[in-house]
Amino acid sequence: MSSIKELAGKPVKLTEGHRMCAGCAEPIIAKQVLLATDKPVVVANATGCFEVSTSGYPYSAWEVPWIHSAFANAAATVSGVESAYRALKRKGKIHDDMRFVAFAGDGGTYDIGIQSLSGAIERGHHFMFVCLNNEAYMNTGIQRSGATGRGAQTTTSPSGTHEAGKREFPKDLTKIIIAHGLPYAAQASPHNWKDLIYKAGKGFEANGPAFLNVVAPCPRGWRYNSSKTIEVAKLAVETCLWPLYEYDHGEWNLTGESKRIAEGKLEKRPILDWIKSQGRFKHLLDPQWKYVADEIQANIDAQWDKLIKLSNQ
Repeated sequence: MSSIKELAGKPVKLTEGHRMCAGCAEPIIAKQVLLATDKPVVVANATGCFEVSTSGYPYSAWEVPWIHSAFANAAATVSGVESAYRALKRKGKIHDDMRFVAFAGDGGTYDIGIQSLSGAIERGHHFMFVCLNNEAYMNTGIQRSGATGRGAQTTTSPSGTHEAGKREFPKDLTKIIIAHGLPYAAQASPHNWKDLIYKAGKGFEANGPAFLNVVAPCPRGWRYNSSKTIEVAKLAVETCLWPLYEYDHGEWNLTGESKRIAEGKLEKRPILDWIKSQGRFKHLLDPQWKYVADEIQANIDAQWDKLIKLSNQ
């Protein structure tokens, strides 16, 4: 791992001047991921907030080769580029040791893009897929996705006198991806930049497909002050809603604050702290919906216990 001074001296691969919302976590995450390799890198980007806001014609915030994909096929696009690279390298037409990464939101990962991602991993392409997980389709109006949390209010899972937001728990996509038997997968958060850059570095050098699922708080969709993004990301980890861990060639390892919680060195915070931090959950503070908050806490506790066993903590 490079020191912060060394990282600060590296070339900027995603510049300022993009049109992301104030406080958006996505450019923070992408910059951290791209700091993890000094090799030439090609980026594929699924349609979504990140794509439209960094590439408004005739401008671009990208300082690396970049290709826009449709919502559903970022993994297919980057696997095609990686295949072309390997063919050209065999023919002696390319000599650089290159790396390939795809960025997509949770809609383009959990739902619309899961088939192309699954196929690319099964075929064994050498690339890393990064999910910028803001838990809804933010670019098209804050609709619920397969990543949206139980009880969250969105435009397609509203709260009211008869509904408490989204009815379902989010799918555990990281474990679904791990079930493919790929070399490397991990969960990360932008508040712990050392952990994220370390995992991205391992993903770039996995010698096969790699997957990073990164929590990406969204001030607009989650309803919090834009200055609180990193604080909210940290809270997701400290409540164990979003544990930091990696699956490294068959081994499960807790990392960062999650490892410290498992070791008893850091207190696990109650999910009520998470609920109080965001307007999309404010209805859950009503006594009518207390049972929903209790269900969320029970689910987190159950999933945390399973992860502890997997990681042999």
